[in-house]
Amino acid sequence: MKTGRKLGVGLVSAALVMSVVGCGNNGNNGNNETNTASPGTDATKAPATSSSKAEKVKIIYSMWGSAEEGNTTQSVADKFNASQDRIQVEVQAIPWESYMTKLNTLATADQLPDTGMLKEDGVIQWSSQGMLNDVSSMYEGSDSKPLDSLAYKYEGKTVAYAAANEILLLYYNKDMFDKANVPYPPSSLDKAWTWDEFVETAKKLTNDKKGKHPGDDGFDSQSIVQYGASVENLPWQLETWTLSNGGGFYANDGTEVRVGEDASIEAIQKVADLYLKDHVAPLSVGQTDDGIQRTIIAGTVAMATNGAWNVGTSLNTAKEAGLNYGVAVLPYMKDKVTLNTGGANVVFSQSKHPEEAMEWLKWYNSEENNWALISSGIWMPTLEKWYKDETLTHKWLENPNFPPYEEYKSAVVDYAQSSAARPASWFYTNNTTEFNTLLGSVLGDVWTGKTTAKDAISKNLDALKAAHTGNQ
Repeated sequence: MKTGRKLGVGLVSAALVMSVVGCGNNGNNGNNETNTASPGTDATKAPATSSSKAEKVKIIYSMWGSAEEGNTTQSVADKFNASQDRIQVEVQAIPWESYMTKLNTLATADQLPDTGMLKEDGVIQWSSQGMLNDVSSMYEGSDSKPLDSLAYKYEGKTVAYAAANEILLLYYNKDMFDKANVPYPPSSLDKAWTWDEFVETAKKLTNDKKGKHPGDDGFDSQSIVQYGASVENLPWQLETWTLSNGGGFYANDGTEVRVGEDASIEAIQKVADLYLKDHVAPLSVGQTDDGIQRTIIAGTVAMATNGAWNVGTSLNTAKEAGLNYGVAVLPYMKDKVTLNTGGANVVFSQSKHPEEAMEWLKWYNSEENNWALISSGIWMPTLEKWYKDETLTHKWLENPNFPPYEEYKSAVVDYAQSSAARPASWFYTNNTTEFNTLLGSVLGDVWTGKTTAKDAISKNLDALKAAHTGNQ
């Protein structure tokens, strides 16, 4: 999800009535800690039976965060502890900077906690090393389960569910559209713009200092005062467009790299050409995840792509300051695509109490216990019922923090459960940190026009394949 330790994992203390977990970093965070773990000797131990009412089963839950954030999470766990007489949850807070190092150390010593947070890009790697339990049974017998696109899967087994749902959207400044007398982007998937329609609209909203647009006689691309569009080009978000163009970063099962295919390369070049040839987007080198702040909130760009979490992390404050923004579905090249993501809560295989750990996670991940994060717009619910039950949808969306109900429902709720919503690659394949880091480096000169996407990727394709296999 969001880059940056605080916003990425949802550790927003001011919003917390309960703890926050789940929207882990996106693999482009500048943190070079390795996700690998050494399997412990207890990985195959049978689950222990529940203790009697007189002695609760103790569950350790790890999270990254400060001691204060850990105390906030413990206050939530205390509510769970008081709600039943079988399980006692103790929270272990570890600073973000040393979180994965600490977990690796604990894994080697066969002292991992029972359950805890894990970065999106670490889930499949840890599972491949036998460090995570199968949690497929977590929602058996429940009235609802998480959306299918939020399940982390390894060798056909569900090894984690995202603690929150996030999808990629198109945000736009309604006042800029009104001033240019240009219709708003569609919030309905069946009316989604093609890529060409998106670019042509962006040209109408791009102005140089004389008020001319790209294609007009005398337009000066060196004196643009308002851009029409910005497409976030962080590597993990860039995957959206390769999929939309009929390509992708990987095969559907995650076993093969597809970023070198013509369709994938063409999609990446089209994103670069928004700046290089179409002159409708500002330069972005794909290194910082503050795109909405730099564009929509800064008032320099009319429409920009990014994740749903921006509603809660930045747009609410901007709205209070007078920003009149809207949300829409993404444009598409060949296929309509948006990506789902959300950080994981896992049950470690060294746990002697996996059933109790799953019971805690199921309670902890429920919308009722994370309502402050959902109502603020930082998180979206994970359970299907919040997307399908109109009563629950109204409870979620009739909220002054969000754009109008029908607009938000169509562009977010309906979109998230449509066929367009696909899981980001870290839900099903390994070594995405290494792959995305290398791809981001490879594409640096593409954004500035020093080379083409075809040349950059072709010359580095073997290295990208090696990064995917963990042999970089």
